[in-house]
Amino acid sequence: MTDVLDKVAGKSGELVLRRAGDDFEVIANGVFLMDTRNGESERLLVSVAADLVPGKARMLIGGLGVGYSLRAALDHPGVGEVVVVEREPAVIGWNREGPLRDVHDDALSDERVTVVEADLVKWLRRTEERFDALCLDIDNGPEWTVTDGNSKLYRDEGLDMLAERLRPGGVLGVWSAESVPSFRKRLRARFGEVRELKIPVPQGEPDVLWFARV
Repeated sequence: MTDVLDKVAGKSGELVLRRAGDDFEVIANGVFLMDTRNGESERLLVSVAADLVPGKARMLIGGLGVGYSLRAALDHPGVGEVVVVEREPAVIGWNREGPLRDVHDDALSDERVTVVEADLVKWLRRTEERFDALCLDIDNGPEWTVTDGNSKLYRDEGLDMLAERLRPGGVLGVWSAESVPSFRKRLRARFGEVRELKIPVPQGEPDVLWFARV
């Protein structure tokens, strides 16, 4: 049985937060987006990226989600500062003072965290900030984006923009719910070092993580 906890008009359509037993689910325009059932691959996205960067990393997380990635970043000894870019104010609210707050032990209150309410693509175009690690988890994958505008990030021009926001030796991490060979090929054409991890899930195809170093 599922209970709808909140329903709002988001930046790109309807957003619904609902409870299913002990877990929470986020639905965007009637399509399942994320839940709190596992989160292993979301945590690995940031922990592996942090492992690949020496020293105290300055990390950018694209997409707050249910806070799993942020919590993993704060718990990693190699992360010193985290900037989270999230365009949906409702998602920020659910995580800051809503029911998702307990999922990540109130990670947004940590002094090392800065939350930016903005569209990631637009923000990247105008910012001059640079990071040791940039972890991208705003879609279900390069070919399964929440909005059409996000697809630009996974093309050659988007990869160029992401690379420009990395410091020398920096790492780009990308989360996907499916394998996308064409995207892997674009990564290898743009970055000097690319690593792919497949994370088994209870049902369906494994989640896929890519890590690329400039």
